[in-house]
Amino acid sequence: MLRRTARTLLSFVMIMAGAVLGVSVTAGTAHADDCYTWSRSLSQGSSGNDVTQLQIRVAGWVTSGERLSYDGQYGARTTAAVKKFQAAYGLAADGAAGPATFNKIYALQDSDCTPVHFSYAELNKCNSDWSGGAVSATTARANALKTMWKLEAMRRQLGDVPITISSGFRSYACNNAVGGSSTSRHLYGDAADLVGSPSFCTLAQQSRTHGFSEILGPGYPGHNDHVHVAHDPSPYWSAPTCGI
Repeated sequence: MLRRTARTLLSFVMIMAGAVLGVSVTAGTAHADDCYTWSRSLSQGSSGNDVTQLQIRVAGWVTSGERLSYDGQYGARTTAAVKKFQAAYGLAADGAAGPATFNKIYALQDSDCTPVHFSYAELNKCNSDWSGGAVSATTARANALKTMWKLEAMRRQLGDVPITISSGFRSYACNNAVGGSSTSRHLYGDAADLVGSPSFCTLAQQSRTHGFSEILGPGYPGHNDHVHVAHDPSPYWSAPTCGI
């Protein structure tokens, strides 16, 4: 919250300074960001790490059952996801990522690159260093970041309502302690168990259009009190009570 407040204050100061100096400071000019700064506009046909960074942030804006690849290639799917992101935040939905799109992303992320409504602490209540899972600590943490951006998209689509996470990354020790499956996606850092409101069925149904390939909820054994979402290479949805 303090980082976001500071960023807002800085933007105000820049605008006021521009007014005093007779310089126009608008949404058409992307500013530097302390998480990641894009140095060029991107569109279909672009490639590179800057495209991958964009894909991480728009991967939650897809169609039902679709999953956006983090491949650094700005293809038709990335274009469509950017269009949905732009439309969701009142931007011109042309599918090309320029200053206005980047400025919106900057406003949505904290300095550690997490979306403003989620944090690494929420995705890891197991240990402080992301170790002991099925992948390296670096990979588990990176997977959690991708999950948070999908949840940020879902939160926006639901009307900016809070989404509560009861469990995220687990080491093998933490997973065994709660009786988790030996193949649980929690061990990879890309899973999140959702509780609270909205209703479980609303969460499960909405998850289908935000890039999650594994959705388990009410009616599936052991999942009547939460909705489990994850990125599984072998897609599987089951929440019979919710019609999934």
